[in-house]
Amino acid sequence: MTVTAKGLDELHALAGTELGVTDWLEVGQDRIDTFADATDDHQWIHTDPEKAAQGPFGAPIAHGYLTLSLFIPLFTDLLDVQGVTTKVNYGLDKVRFPSPVTAGSRIRLRATLASVDEVRGGVQIAVDGTVEIEGGSKPACVLRSLSRFYA
Repeated sequence: MTVTAKGLDELHALAGTELGVTDWLEVGQDRIDTFADATDDHQWIHTDPEKAAQGPFGAPIAHGYLTLSLFIPLFTDLLDVQGVTTKVNYGLDKVRFPSPVTAGSRIRLRATLASVDEVRGGVQIAVDGTVEIEGGSKPACVLRSLSRFYA
């Protein structure tokens, strides 16, 4: 379910709120291969299913940065900020990859709007996110993301 903030005042009121959990998203081998092509990272652990089956994870795994990049489309399913002119990814405070995402696994995002702070012309939000793996005992990614919204 998407949380909607109609303007920056409503966004301020959501600080400290758990935004919820997204639907599951499959991370298939095709997505992993496309990411490898886009980043020129064709390490066998990602792109060679036969060799990866003999590797430490028993299957190809998604690039950590692929998992991280999926934060944005997942996050937009959780929070919609209306009445702003610009939305900018400002960066990350921290990122960890506790568990790999094997090809064919499904992931989802659980997120909390940690803070909303004034910046010139708008606000900066910090979002604490956990990318969960279906059936996994540890998350794929734990992060704090920073975004700015301008009025």
